[in-house]
Order: sequence, then structure tokens, then C-alpha cells
Amino acid sequence: MGRRSPYPEEFRKDAVALYRAADGKRTYASVAADLGITAESLRTWVRKDEIQAVPEGLGGSASAAEELARLRAENARLLKAEPGVAVGARNPEPGSCLFRSGGEGRSRRWAFISDNRADFGVKRICRVLGASRAGYYRHLATKQARTVRQAEEARTVTEIRAIHAEHYGAYGAPRVHAELRARGRKINRKRVTRLMRTNHIVGRHLRKKKRTTIADRTAPPVPDLVMRDFTADTLNTRWCGDITYIPVGATWLYLATVIDICSRKVVGWSIADHMRTSLVTDAIEMAVAARGGQVSGVVFHTDRVAQYSAAAFAEVCRRHGILRSMGRVGSSYDNALAESFFQGLKRELLHGNRWTSKAQTRLELFRWLSYYNRQRRHSALGYRTPAEFEQQLITSRTLSLVA
Repeated sequence: MGRRSPYPEEFRKDAVALYRAADGKRTYASVAADLGITAESLRTWVRKDEIQAVPEGLGGSASAAEELARLRAENARLLKAEPGVAVGARNPEPGSCLFRSGGEGRSRRWAFISDNRADFGVKRICRVLGASRAGYYRHLATKQARTVRQAEEARTVTEIRAIHAEHYGAYGAPRVHAELRARGRKINRKRVTRLMRTNHIVGRHLRKKKRTTIADRTAPPVPDLVMRDFTADTLNTRWCGDITYIPVGATWLYLATVIDICSRKVVGWSIADHMRTSLVTDAIEMAVAARGGQVSGVVFHTDRVAQYSAAAFAEVCRRHGILRSMGRVGSSYDNALAESFFQGLKRELLHGNRWTSKAQTRLELFRWLSYYNRQRRHSALGYRTPAEFEQQLITSRTLSLVA
């Protein structure tokens, strides 16, 4: 009998779904890197799922293969389609109401002077227009430099748009600027802000949140070991977590998280269509597995929602040596880091999106959580990603020990 995987079954299934959603465009290694697992583990999970998914009888197998081929073809067609444009739609006609009039409203006085200077002379035209002759000649002298600058700004705007799209339209000027600097571009943050503003490239903003905590007032008391101090110098000393609602059509999915306060990395999570205690125990089990099982002494801070007060959750924490900590009832500041994380998730992923399929919603959540850990730059980490921050922290500690 093979060795049992330390990762929960839910995580393994979502990882397989994420790999298959790439439809062959990504390798095992690239998907596994986003999830923080090995390529061989992901390959094994995919093969096992394929074996389990094959129905009995050749007829059923052929039917499943045909359906898979049809879905892949449909997915490829949708990916090629322009967002928001129906298949087969024509380009808008020139001058149609889609285009705003006056978009080219910059002054044309210098061009007018150049076009008519041979007939009337620069001095006379400038006097009639109330323009400066020195200004006109300066405009002519700087034409080449201006053309070069405009071309360079156009390239920068193209790069900004690519970064903005790559990060799901969520990045504002600070994170776009950090990404440009990480790619070797020497550019001022104010310039990035100006270019994004003039080209209508906008990050997503916070929206009013909904209260989701329902406390269990009959549960045994648990002390607050954090006291609103959401800082940690080393990994696996302080974690925090919470539960949020994810709308899916007329129903809901629920997401429970475990975040390492030091690196802001989501080390464990669970997605389910219920709010039973297993939702939070699965998340903590995943976090323990992700940290190699050696988590004795870590403080796990939550609010006083009933699931975190349950005896089953207390037993899981006791078994792994995890110290529970809870804030006060009805005070979002007592679990501010977890609340802030959910605000970012809903701003960047859920705002403007509404899925009706639980399977699709799970996949998008799983994809975003992997993206958050590996690619999203965090302001509290000096605009580094959680994975990058952890790697630098581990490297610096190793070098200090060697020294």
C-alpha cells in the first residue's frame, strides 16, 4: 500500500481541476510551482483521478471521452472570443456612438501655423492667434524628442495594461509600479499613476462588507494571545484565520483560511457548501501538512465564530500542539489581518464576477489563492509576494546561522 498523502483530498481534487483547466497549455511543473507542491505529486494525482473517472464498459468510456473533447473545444472557443463581444460580431462603424466625440481635442494651432506659414508668415499668424513665435519655434525644435517620448510612453502603457490584465484587473498604481521595478524598469511611481489615470486603467476598490460571524456564547472561553498585534518575526509562530461567504447563483460556498502572520501566506484553506466544523478542521489540517507537520507552539488566532469554538476543532489543535486565540465578539479589529485578506479577495476576484456553477467557483477560488501566494505583491511585505518573502527570510536566516 502506498504512503498516504499529507494533503487533504479536497486540495488534491482542486489541484487536478486547476491543471485540467489549463487544457494542455501549462506543464505539471508550472502548475505545481504555483501551488507549492512537486510536479510528480500533481502528476500522480491527475493519473489517479483519470483511473477513478473511467466508467465500466467501453460505451461509457467512449461517451466520457467524447464529452471531454467537446468541453475542451468549447473552452478553446470561449478563450479565443473577445470578452464582452458576441461570436461573429462585426467591428463598430467609424463615427458610431461607441466612440466619444472630441477625443482628439488637443489644440492644433502649431500644425495650423506650419500649414499656412508659406502664405501668411509665422509672425502674422501668431499675432492673429495670440500665440508666441518663440513657443512655435520651440515646438518645432523639440518635435523629434517629443516623438521619442510619446513612443516610449505608448510602450509603457502597453506594459502597464499587460500587468493590469495579468493580475485580474486588481492592481492599482503602487503594485503596478512595484511590478515594473521588479522587471527592471526604472520609472517614477507618479508617472505610473499619471499614465494609468489618463488611460483609464483603474484597480479595484473596497466595497462595503457583510458581517458573517455568528458567535457561540456557550463555548468555553479562549484567551486573546494576539491583542491586535498582527506581526511576527519568524514563520510558524502566529497564524490567523476566518470564514467568508462566496455567492454562487442563488446559493453559497464557504471559504475558511489559515494565514501565516509573518509572511501573509495562505498556508491552508478549505472550500465547501456547508459551514460544519469540518470546514475549519480541513483548513488547519492542510496548513499543518504544508508546514511539514512541525507546528507545535504556533498561535492560531480567530474570531469567536461557532466553528472555531467547537470541541472537534479544539481537539485538532490540541493534537498538533496549536495554541488557540480568539478576539472579542463583534470586533473586526481583533482579527483585522484575516478581515483585510477577505476584503482583498472580494475586491480583486469577486467584484464584477458572478458564477452560477459551484465547480467553476471552486476552481476560480483555488486559482486565485495560488496566485495570491506566488504572484500577488503585498504592500505590507515591501511589495514582495508571500512566497518570495518567505524564501528571502529563510535564505537570510540560513546565511546568519552559517556566519
